[in-house]
Amino acid sequence: MIEEIMGVKVAETEYPVIDLLKNRWSPRAFSSDPIEEEKIISLFEAARWAPSCFNDQPWSFIIFKNENREEFEKIIEILSPRNQLWAKNAPLIMLSVARINFERNGKLNRHAFHDVGSAVTNLTLQATAMDLYVHQMAGFDAEKAKVLFNIPEGFEPVAAIAIGYYGNQDDLSEEFIKSENSKRNRRPIDDFVYVGEWNKNFR
Repeated sequence: MIEEIMGVKVAETEYPVIDLLKNRWSPRAFSSDPIEEEKIISLFEAARWAPSCFNDQPWSFIIFKNENREEFEKIIEILSPRNQLWAKNAPLIMLSVARINFERNGKLNRHAFHDVGSAVTNLTLQATAMDLYVHQMAGFDAEKAKVLFNIPEGFEPVAAIAIGYYGNQDDLSEEFIKSENSKRNRRPIDDFVYVGEWNKNFR
């Protein structure tokens, strides 16, 4: 049974996992309360210690605070219309960016997006530990982001990421409220883990 405490929609796992993983979820109801500066710094310290191929650390982040309306409106502008409806309430939105070539030799790093994802996972778990919520968005205009935010050649925007404290569901549309309260689910392990070769049953 899903447990809901102070905005946490706890996952009903089939096997034991740490509480940080069970409590992590991606709401749309964000409070506009600002995030303490020391917590923001801790998020990036967590990201900093993510593993990466050759320790190349191909991640960068551009942050936008709701309190700085001129900058914040620019990040809202590049989001898909559907994401704009709720993300506008978050106190902080960031853009993750991948350096697509290795810094060490200039060759293509085909693991760059994977490594940026690792950094964001670290950041997300640190956020969860501090009672913050993270909602990653694929729905944004990457090409427009490059122009608006002066992202240089050789770097690719990966995701827009809303972060904040849990807010009031009443600020959301009926559709989003339904999603907010729906049961969390995932594919069973047997659907994605194979032994020895592709599609050979795990168990």
